[in-house]
Amino acid sequence: MGKGDRPAGPDGLVVVDKPPGWTSHDVVAKSRGILGTRKVGHSGTLDPDATGVLLLGVGRVTRLLRFLTALGKTYTCEIVLGVETDTLDDSGTVVATHDMTAVSPEQVIAAVAELTGDILQVPPMVSAVKVDGRRLHELARAGEVVEREARPVTVHRFAVSATADPCVYTANVACSSGTYVRTLAADLGTALGGGAHLRTLRRTAVGSFGEDDAHPMEQPTLLTPAEALRDYPAVLVDATVAAEVGHGKVLDLARLGVPDAVAPPRAAGDLPVPATGDSGPWAVLDRDTGALLAVYERHRGPTAKPAVVVAPR
Repeated sequence: MGKGDRPAGPDGLVVVDKPPGWTSHDVVAKSRGILGTRKVGHSGTLDPDATGVLLLGVGRVTRLLRFLTALGKTYTCEIVLGVETDTLDDSGTVVATHDMTAVSPEQVIAAVAELTGDILQVPPMVSAVKVDGRRLHELARAGEVVEREARPVTVHRFAVSATADPCVYTANVACSSGTYVRTLAADLGTALGGGAHLRTLRRTAVGSFGEDDAHPMEQPTLLTPAEALRDYPAVLVDATVAAEVGHGKVLDLARLGVPDAVAPPRAAGDLPVPATGDSGPWAVLDRDTGALLAVYERHRGPTAKPAVVVAPR
């Protein structure tokens, strides 16, 4: 069998319900064996102790991961007041304790309101953010602590409920990509005059991909490349335009069909649909088959250019 005759590997999106104790890299490595391809990647790290929705791009969908990474996230967790750790969650070492038994639910709710909306957040030392070319978690393992710049994030929802323990609150968070829930927990503790850490973190959705879509990694379900971009507006093109798209041509917005772009078929849970405005991105689908051909973005003037072409050449 010649090189050109080799069977194509799988293409698509796998929504995994990540178990505790596995890193996102562990899940990718395991899934490569299960799916029979090296071309597997994830759209955003989930902490080893955390559980829940992890999106895996397979085959050509690995080239679409940046669009999936940009989707908003939802989480559930518990926030423990009165105890600070060096990792901001319960996997770390306790570094400070505070008596916060007198903090009332009303005070917690008021502090949560100040951490909702557009806020600035300092990435934790255990994150993958790079400072001077090195990832923060690498520096943290070496015992180093460095200054980090606060970054803008959006917390769409931060709802808390009291439990039988006056220092433990359950939380439900919907936030933009790049938001650290462990930092939200720590900042809440600080705002209440003490400290706090996170535990039992579970990601319940990435965009519209929720727990109902997720499966154990040993039982993967492959969604199509078109389904992988279901949270983005789509344009449908005929065979003539599809051929041009397949060759990566810059196209007039009208010829691409952007003025008639179809809104995402379902909202991303209770998260906003990705803002596209006049800039895109738009998923370009074959009108006859529904297959994903490319992702286009605004170019100069009334034109659009391909960000990614996935159609067979």
